[in-house]
Amino acid sequence: MRAIPGLLLLACLGASPAVGYDRITGRPFASRSRVIAQHGMAATSQPLATQVAIDILKQGGSAIDAAIAANATLGLVEPTGNGIGGDLFAIVWDAKTRKLYGLNASGRSPYSLKLAHFRELGLRRIPPRGALPVTVPGCVDGWFELHDRFGKLPMTTILKPAIDYARDGFPVSDLIAYYWQRSVPVLKDYEGFTETFMPAPRAGEVFKNPYLANTLERIAREGRDVFYRGDIARTIDAFMKRLGGFLTYRDMADHRSEWVEPVSADYRGYTVWELPPNGQGIAALQILNVLEGYDIKGMGFGSRDYVHHFVEAKKLAFEDRAKFYADPAFNDIPVAELISKEYAAKRRKLIDPDRAARRYDTGNPALDEGDTIYLTVADKDGNMVSLIQSNYRGMGCGLAPDGLGFIFQDRGELFTLEEGHFNTYAPHKRPFHTIIPAFITRDGKPFMSFGVMGGPTQPQMHAQIVMNIVDFGMDVQEAGDAPRIVHFGSSQPTGQTMTDGGTVHLESGIPYETARELVKSGHRVQINVGGFGGYQAIRYDETNRVYYGASETRKDGQAAGY
Repeated sequence: MRAIPGLLLLACLGASPAVGYDRITGRPFASRSRVIAQHGMAATSQPLATQVAIDILKQGGSAIDAAIAANATLGLVEPTGNGIGGDLFAIVWDAKTRKLYGLNASGRSPYSLKLAHFRELGLRRIPPRGALPVTVPGCVDGWFELHDRFGKLPMTTILKPAIDYARDGFPVSDLIAYYWQRSVPVLKDYEGFTETFMPAPRAGEVFKNPYLANTLERIAREGRDVFYRGDIARTIDAFMKRLGGFLTYRDMADHRSEWVEPVSADYRGYTVWELPPNGQGIAALQILNVLEGYDIKGMGFGSRDYVHHFVEAKKLAFEDRAKFYADPAFNDIPVAELISKEYAAKRRKLIDPDRAARRYDTGNPALDEGDTIYLTVADKDGNMVSLIQSNYRGMGCGLAPDGLGFIFQDRGELFTLEEGHFNTYAPHKRPFHTIIPAFITRDGKPFMSFGVMGGPTQPQMHAQIVMNIVDFGMDVQEAGDAPRIVHFGSSQPTGQTMTDGGTVHLESGIPYETARELVKSGHRVQINVGGFGGYQAIRYDETNRVYYGASETRKDGQAAGY
């Protein structure tokens, strides 16, 4: 049989030659098909962790069991973004009660570190490395809170894959090897780093972390108290005392996670859910509320009008983020007002459709580099979990406590030292947090679990993902593949104020004509190839009773199901 040329074949099939036949939707940025499965789905930023989650599901574990197993594995295989020295947030859809549950597993600052100490050191900002930015690691307690409420398998089973990989070794993947190599010059002189994380492996090299294997074995066998009230807490206390640090046994022993009510905003018939502060999730809701007043679909994806209005809505939301987002135990935060439609309508009036604003004032209702992991899992019973976990800045503060196999987070860097601010440093206080899980329901039913790792990128990308699906009709994979817009330079919860309008970063794929028109409107524009975050998602199709999984093309990740 004679071969049919590609364009002729398309014509025979009734397709337009203008649509590439390797892109069945006609979107040139589409990277691959979404993953479709009936019984379970997992999407993480590293394929080994995804496979661990699937294995746990096949053993009869719940979505939450599988998420904990994947997170523990990611702490080993992706130490550049997360680990048990960091914090955790999660949103869980429970199929039995048909509702969402939110968990804030972020740690607090040390009792013994006072604001005056920073003054004595002559500091105007909290540094990113060493003992000063260390807060209580909340991840392990978060695991056990989730497991106590939603788990099925024992923790010895759940943590075994991570323990085995830590003991026997795993091949390091490309992007993680790249960031690991970059971390060495910065962190190599900090206590414990060399003994645990050097020599830094290159892609494909097998790395082992027996210290972490021992720590996870003890946690699996003895429970969360060995970490917060037992030998591990005492090791941490002694380590910090030796270095002149501030985190103590008392800080560890007093730590507790908090179950919180997720908050939401409707966007054109879809309900988008985030967690309230001390995280930044409600910024995504504020952005969407402002943009709901415009014909986003009519503007067109990647157009000048779309990018301009998105950037201005982001600037407005981030002014409120800079002032109000902080630990609610120390402040009366007007969350309901900030995410209301009435407040959005007032703020929307400040946007000039033709010109970029150099600055906006904060409303009056009635940091830019970090690394993180995001994962999502769904099980055969309809349970879904949206989970995010982080060290904050790359591999954290650089300090690895004696023989434990992990690095402390440097989340305390995100306090401000400015007195009178909502986010001012204080002892036993949770800092402003960047990591945020998200969820979408429709008519009270689960629609999609998703998140996008990456510091201040996260609420911007949450809003863009929602618009990609709702306004532009993309599927769950395309919504993450689509070229992204990130604005940097807004006012910050750490004290900086925007006076120059910041900078718009456009990912390759946004038309050059858009960049040119934005510049004419007063925006500063950069075409960038990095810093656009990392996405994972699972969408539930109630009609066919299947899951659609998606993973970030810019990372090492994988979505898989069975």
